[in-house]
Amino acid sequence: MIARQTYALLSVLILLTPLTQAAGHPDTRITQTIAQNDEQNSNAHEAAEKHFEDELMKKHETVAKYYEDEARKSRAKVKELEIMLAHYEEKSYLYGKKAQDLQAHTAALVRKYEEAAKADAREAASHRQIALTLKEKNHPASKTQKLSVVESYGPTVLSK
Repeated sequence: MIARQTYALLSVLILLTPLTQAAGHPDTRITQTIAQNDEQNSNAHEAAEKHFEDELMKKHETVAKYYEDEARKSRAKVKELEIMLAHYEEKSYLYGKKAQDLQAHTAALVRKYEEAAKADAREAASHRQIALTLKEKNHPASKTQKLSVVESYGPTVLSK
């Protein structure tokens, strides 16, 4: 009888030994899995953030290109209007009483288009700078490249 009880007790102890060891130590597989999931989530978050910042950078570059094109169009219009103004001033006798009105109107248009060209160039520079900042954040580049992009707009554009 005692042998039977001893045998039963030893059997129970043998069966319970792995359970007590598992309870005393954290399950390394579970903690490893949690750590891997956290790392994957962090990597996925960083990848998504980089993707959206790249998209934002492309949008700012597109907007900058639009403003550069508008500034170019405004400068072309200024040249055209200056030619018209010179014609009105040289041949004012052809236009009679309207000559002074045409000259004043054309001069006002020249000023308007010059201001528009400067404003568009400032906007383009601003958006290029934002895109460059995003690019530097995601893709570090040399400072000389950054300076060449900013300096390409000239001091008159960046002063205002």
